[in-house]
Amino acid sequence: MRQASALFNGAAVFFIPVAIIYGIFTKWSEPVGTVAMTLLGIMGLMVGLYLRATMKRLDRDPSDDARGEQWMQEGEYGFFSPHSWWPLPLAASAMIIFLGLRLGLWVFLVGAILGILSLIGWVFEYFRQDMPI
Repeated sequence: MRQASALFNGAAVFFIPVAIIYGIFTKWSEPVGTVAMTLLGIMGLMVGLYLRATMKRLDRDPSDDARGEQWMQEGEYGFFSPHSWWPLPLAASAMIIFLGLRLGLWVFLVGAILGILSLIGWVFEYFRQDMPI
């Protein structure tokens, strides 16, 4: 966690001066880049300070140890499906939704309905239970 905190604080140290230099070179006539880089620096500072405060409250993380290994990390990494066909209809419905933005509302609605059904199918893929009749 120490490296992540340093990385985000380094982003703040980089982006805020670059925003000032960018503003000087553009003579402050183009505010979008200056504001975006300033906000990036502030975001990096916020995340870096949060990670630093969290690091002080928690035990030492295995990623902070130079000899730390992967198995030392606590907790499960989660369950990942070995194979699933549900992303395919979900992607097809996303394609229909974006096509509907160009062709018309009815195509968009068909894609949205198919997308909702595909998302429900993907979420409940491993939920099998006997349904009462």
